[in-house]
Amino acid sequence: MRNPTRTVTFIAALLLLALAPAASAQLANADCLGCHQDPTMTKDVNGRAVPINVDPKQFEGSIHGPLNCTDCHADIKAVPHEPAPKAVNCATCHSDAQDAWQASRHGVAAKAGKFAAHCLDCHGGNAHAILPSSDKNSATSHTNIPLTCGRCHGQKFVMERAGLSNQLFVSYEQSVHGRDVARGSQKAAVCTDCHDYHSILGANNPQSSIFKFNVPHTCGKCHANITARYSMSVHGTAIARGNWMAPVCTDCHGIHAIKSIHNPLATTAAGNMSNETCAKCHEGVRLTQEFGVPGGRVTTYNASYHGLARQLGSTVAANCGSCHGTHDILPSSDRRSRINKANLQKTCGRCHRGATAKFTQGRIHLVKGMVDTESRVVTVVREFYLVAIYVTIGGMLLHNLIIWFRKAQKKRRQAGRTIERLSLQQRVQHFLLLTSFTTLVLTGFALAYPESPFAWLFGSAEEPRRIIHRIAAVVMIGLGVYHAGYMLGTREGRKALKDIWFNFKDARDVVDVMKYYTGLSSKHPRMGRFTYGEKAEYWAVVWGTVVMGVTGLMIWYNVTTTDWVPRWWIDVATTIHFYEAMLATLAIIVWHLYNVIFDPDSYPLNWAWFDGKMDEEQFEHEHGLEYDKIQRDRITGNILKSDRE
Repeated sequence: MRNPTRTVTFIAALLLLALAPAASAQLANADCLGCHQDPTMTKDVNGRAVPINVDPKQFEGSIHGPLNCTDCHADIKAVPHEPAPKAVNCATCHSDAQDAWQASRHGVAAKAGKFAAHCLDCHGGNAHAILPSSDKNSATSHTNIPLTCGRCHGQKFVMERAGLSNQLFVSYEQSVHGRDVARGSQKAAVCTDCHDYHSILGANNPQSSIFKFNVPHTCGKCHANITARYSMSVHGTAIARGNWMAPVCTDCHGIHAIKSIHNPLATTAAGNMSNETCAKCHEGVRLTQEFGVPGGRVTTYNASYHGLARQLGSTVAANCGSCHGTHDILPSSDRRSRINKANLQKTCGRCHRGATAKFTQGRIHLVKGMVDTESRVVTVVREFYLVAIYVTIGGMLLHNLIIWFRKAQKKRRQAGRTIERLSLQQRVQHFLLLTSFTTLVLTGFALAYPESPFAWLFGSAEEPRRIIHRIAAVVMIGLGVYHAGYMLGTREGRKALKDIWFNFKDARDVVDVMKYYTGLSSKHPRMGRFTYGEKAEYWAVVWGTVVMGVTGLMIWYNVTTTDWVPRWWIDVATTIHFYEAMLATLAIIVWHLYNVIFDPDSYPLNWAWFDGKMDEEQFEHEHGLEYDKIQRDRITGNILKSDRE
């Protein structure tokens, strides 16, 4: 007979085994919080560390408050529990969100082991205090989305770690959307409105909400009426046909840096629309070559009354959008178009009250070479006036030049005795410097500003400007080398070098000259062969020739230069070359031309550059010490060459 005690024990064991799963299933949150609610408790009843402490109130107020701990920590069967529970897998309940995240840029980056945002990075960081997005304190509430995304995307070094830039977030903060959200708007677009929540995809992905052909739909979630008008426009229908070159919302308004149309810096502001926004597509010839859409629209607009008024500062003159519309742009053949013949009177009448049908006749964009009567007449008139301008102004210049030259010669003959100022060799060097420098200035600014009048002197092509510029540069560098040899290797040159070197008297002369011309002194200082101004100008030319020569050669032979120095040295050389040229040109105009032409003592011209001679009276006034020396030489019989005409 079996032992009844052993039978009862066996049956009890079976019952315990059967009831164990039921007991664990009934594990309450209070059982867990007994260890995990006290921040000061670091060990459980068995002396083991408590890794996570949970605030019961935060948990109850979270979106997961109605759940049991074991709904997420499903591997916990008893309290206390061994081994440590596994990390919670959000996909257990949120499989759709998990799938979308894995396919997103964040998920792909995470899979590749790169820095990327995970669930808690966006939903608040504390898994036991996640709030619903409807809660204003939630990390995913509408107004907090920019702050949440900005924890990563607004940090320069975090973004650089991911190979990206934080400028996108900075631009958004300054945009019309970012500013409205910062003021508490519940309607202004935030990151997730455009990029989605979990399914954040790259702009090159056809499934992305920011893929070019999807942008109108994305913006239309907030701007439905505008998107409807855009969809029927010439741009919207082109996008619908798959034309990549047609603009969408972001092409005109920007992407993250979207500004209000009332902001003067906005690309869609009235003052920027024609020359910036519309010009990106409608000024060049690409649309003409691909689709037959006329180019040069900005150039012809700027030549019109409206364009000229805008350039002169008008804030009310019509721009592209005033006539063509903005979102509802239609071809002129469409009867709904603002520029359809049937609608022009109404369109023009918005600015020009009382505009009649005759007022609307005529082209705004007059393109040279068009075969219609209006364009032919305008072209003929333009060409007539261009010829008239060249002939009339050229004739005036020639007329005045002849008279000026004869009057200058007459005054020169009446001047009396002269003193030789420059030798023939020095005058030849000066002439080569004059011509090469002038050529370098004209061709240099023509290269730097190809749309300026400087460029017209050398035709429309860049190559002749470059070639002429380099020829003049070679002449100037060669002249510089020759001049150095002349100054050091000839008796005449060494004497000139000695005389043109600075001394302490030059500093006193500056003060004395200013005292004389401001009425503080009645005595003009007597200066030597070269005044302080002439010395400063000479050494400035030497310095400028060296600097311009070295930087010019670096730019000319940029590939060879980078064999010796880093590439950015070319950029430094280009900057120095440009601004040194600017400085030299202004110095010649302001200082040198004044002294040789506009100075009343020299007017109409200091002839020393031409025949090397200078009026004796003027010479004594400007170079008193040198004049005294010449007079002493005359007394002793060593008379320098002079001219008594």
